[in-house]
Amino acid sequence: MRKPYLFLIVFIGFISAHGQQRTIVKNASNANTISPGANRLDQYLPLLKGKSVGIFANQTSMVGGKHLVDTLQDLGIKIRVIFGPEHGFRGNADAGEKVGDYIDEKTGIPVISLYGAKRKPTEKDLQEVDILIFDIQDVGTRFYTFISSLEAYMESAIEFNKPLIVLDRPNPNGHYVDGPVLDTSYRSFVGMQPVPIVYGMTIGEYAKMLLGEKWIREGKKEPAEASASLDPAKVSASAPEVLTPMEINDEKSAFKLTVIPCENYTHKSSYILPVRPSPNLATIQSIYLYPTTCLFEGTVLSEGRGTDRPFQLIGHPNLPKSLISFTPNPNEGAKNSKHYGKLCYGWDFGGTAAEVKQKVSNKIQLNWLLRAYQLYPVKDSFFLIPKTGDPSKSFFNKLAGNSELAKQIKAGKTETEIRKSWEPAIMQFKTIRKRYLLYPDFE
Repeated sequence: MRKPYLFLIVFIGFISAHGQQRTIVKNASNANTISPGANRLDQYLPLLKGKSVGIFANQTSMVGGKHLVDTLQDLGIKIRVIFGPEHGFRGNADAGEKVGDYIDEKTGIPVISLYGAKRKPTEKDLQEVDILIFDIQDVGTRFYTFISSLEAYMESAIEFNKPLIVLDRPNPNGHYVDGPVLDTSYRSFVGMQPVPIVYGMTIGEYAKMLLGEKWIREGKKEPAEASASLDPAKVSASAPEVLTPMEINDEKSAFKLTVIPCENYTHKSSYILPVRPSPNLATIQSIYLYPTTCLFEGTVLSEGRGTDRPFQLIGHPNLPKSLISFTPNPNEGAKNSKHYGKLCYGWDFGGTAAEVKQKVSNKIQLNWLLRAYQLYPVKDSFFLIPKTGDPSKSFFNKLAGNSELAKQIKAGKTETEIRKSWEPAIMQFKTIRKRYLLYPDFE
């Protein structure tokens, strides 16, 4: 196996001088404009000049009001191939729906799906590519599959020695860390690494952590032996807004990662996404609730898919009729889900953005899950069991990252007791996380 050398440079600079429209989103603390890494064209255009480029992107990959692919094409950058994640390049496929390869009608560029027959580029896919870009909006939740896509993309970049640029974007759930840390024996595409459900990092910070902790893998899933650890002293948790260049190198350089940071973002920032990151996360309310209510996907309850407020409405036909009611039905982005056409009873966790953020209160709302289990009349069927009949392989366990949470709920453990069991692993993760932060932290 080749031993890829991991070389990281974080390019820092001022706002793009190319006159691109900027997305206007206010920072809660200082009212300065938050600008995603993609907007900072002057920082990465020089790296693309004269190169054939591969881009992993979707509908969130915007430079102001214009798609990154269109922006780069108009600037004379040669884009050889586009890679698409879950929900597809244009972002309109259902959750979990396999997407095939095709030619993008607007640009004529081949689109290769990395959420279909394969999860990462092959040597053939990259044979005419000189450099790779990753630019996708994440929501900071372990089971949201874009960080798994990032990891697989990085594996191919390392294996086939292609430099990679990650255009960083703010994390709307980047202001806290919470939830059980993944037990890697439950590793799947909805959870690849030992991180909590809410990990409080941007996609660029997460990429650095994959490398620094030697979690990135090459080829046939063997540990990358030459991964270098970052020097924590060079990545301070209270790093200033303008960072100094940072390198990891040795004499056998074979791989280079460049992260283009956001401007004016901190882990205390409030960031409202200008484009929905997936069909069922259309509002910031759903994004704030998602770390908690997505866990209901592993139960018999509806998580609100097929309604106008997915991940805000939770319910089941057999819950008490004194609760609020709703009826899910197939719609664009949720063609198949639970209890379509049936009247469900349950809860509406929605409200204004401020109300929902306060309701979530920087933590997984375990009490909602515990209450639903208490009220559901047939306890043995609350958690969905796979066709194999093996409860240890349940989707709920994949989402939770372990089998313990389901056992604790069944045993009648309190929220306090469950949270206490998470604390040692969360504290350990927070120590690791601090090493890779690009922006001032929330604590």
